[in-house]
Amino acid sequence: MMKYRKLGETGISVSEIGFGAWGIGGLSNGATSYGKTSDAESRKALRRAFEKGITFFDTSDLYGYGHSERLIGETLKDVREKIAIASKVGFLEHNGPQDFSSKHIKASAEKSLRRLRTDYLDLYQLHSPAMDLLKEGGAIEALQDLKREGKIRAFGISARSPGDGLAAIKLGFQSIQTNFSLVDQRALECGLFGACRARGVGVICRTPLCFGFLAGNYANMEFDSRDHRSSWPPEQRDLWANAYKTFLLAVKKNGDQTNAQFALRYCLSYPAVSSTIPGMLTSAEVDENAGASELTPFSETELAKLQGTYRDHSFFIRKTGTSKAEA
Repeated sequence: MMKYRKLGETGISVSEIGFGAWGIGGLSNGATSYGKTSDAESRKALRRAFEKGITFFDTSDLYGYGHSERLIGETLKDVREKIAIASKVGFLEHNGPQDFSSKHIKASAEKSLRRLRTDYLDLYQLHSPAMDLLKEGGAIEALQDLKREGKIRAFGISARSPGDGLAAIKLGFQSIQTNFSLVDQRALECGLFGACRARGVGVICRTPLCFGFLAGNYANMEFDSRDHRSSWPPEQRDLWANAYKTFLLAVKKNGDQTNAQFALRYCLSYPAVSSTIPGMLTSAEVDENAGASELTPFSETELAKLQGTYRDHSFFIRKTGTSKAEA
């Protein structure tokens, strides 16, 4: 059965496993998607997610240029009051310029509301802003205005890096979305989790399966040229595709849990984490990911072993051409 946590001190309840909705947006310009998708399959996955107790859906106006939002709005409009929807703003293109002006934020919020068929967003996030842009002013004030108007319940940031997340806490953001997984534990190393917990700030972990590689299904995989994973060097893909084996040498899986559930269980073992948002394209992926909420957290001893494994290995090869929206 799905378990639920609070998103910091916002008062918003979120399912431990959220629905990462980048993939269902479908194709976008360049290698910036998860390849061609089926809207029919995406709708089935969204409905299945709700049936499995997933109530937190994370999207962006960038994903399929609004298509991800439209699918969520169309598919879940009848259960709107039972779910929490988070969207993002700031990008016109994955690798293009950003706009965090008050005018753009407010206009984009209205468009997202229409696509999502709702009159409010539970969470509105700035999408991977360069922190110096926020110093120019206007962005946070625009979010505060939207909150006062009842168009959003809370505002947060999808940070480019855990370090940016730390800086964002001081600016008053109510939630921080950050990369966190077995192969990327920077958020833990820099103290982001502790700082968020101390300040009552929610934490949303994205890429918990490292773009699907930690599920153990992508060895020797050839990706569609429009899939962002095709732009990673083969050496990086191979490293990630086999990384789960390294962690399983440190801590063995219990019973019949899958590799994906093992990886998600790691994220959920930290009390600071409000929700983790693996991408899901099919009902089968929904069932597997949702099952991770039924598992008990790793023990302190097991966590120490998994942290040690991360410190003892390098899981990143420098890459060019990463989408600024998700890096």
